[in-house]
Amino acid sequence: MRYAILSDIHSNLEALQAVFEACRYQNIDTILCLGDIVGYGANPNECLAVLEKVGAISVAGNHDWAVSGRLDASYFPVDGKEAISWTRNKFSFEEIAFLNSLNLVYQNEELAITHSSFHKPEVFTYLTNAEKTFRSFDAVDQPVCFVGHTHVPRVYVNRNEDIIDVNIFEFELNPEYKYLVNVGSVGQPRDGNPWASYCIYDADTQIVELKRIKYDVETAQRKIIEAGLPAFLSQRLASGK
Repeated sequence: MRYAILSDIHSNLEALQAVFEACRYQNIDTILCLGDIVGYGANPNECLAVLEKVGAISVAGNHDWAVSGRLDASYFPVDGKEAISWTRNKFSFEEIAFLNSLNLVYQNEELAITHSSFHKPEVFTYLTNAEKTFRSFDAVDQPVCFVGHTHVPRVYVNRNEDIIDVNIFEFELNPEYKYLVNVGSVGQPRDGNPWASYCIYDADTQIVELKRIKYDVETAQRKIIEAGLPAFLSQRLASGK
């Protein structure tokens, strides 16, 4: 089974289309979305429709639940709250209901996924260093788990309770270790690289690949401005921060 794993699309249709175009040549069996389908960008309806068309398995991100009303949006920064309100007004009852129905965790015998942390996923904790991943590793039994939320691709390896942050982008799983992989962000990377980030996991070969793909940033930026969304949300796409 080959998985394409993506997170934090944030209504960026151009980035999502570029990722799926790249996946056409990757012999993908299943697409997993780790949440934050919406928020920030100008094409929430279209991104939702694309994921539905390809039969993606999705879990909820904090922006998804905020748009649906299931999560209090008061803690979001001003531009985030504006985007949530704008997105909510664009959605039909059925689209809102879909976001509201998303669970926080999906798992099978090969992997587990969530948006943020497997420990109290409803809190949407940012796993920004190895120390913060301890409880997530303890909360799941699968040898490899995938998260998003920070918008920064990262790999954490649990070697007999010694957790390290490794700077690698393609590796084979060691059966003696456990792995937590942050797949970064499709629609709004924040690691200084504006290219869309996503992941391929081959459960048969046990190989994980973190990938980047260039997309039409200028069009995504223009759409944000034309939609009347905060200009900062457009500007940050070019810098990847």
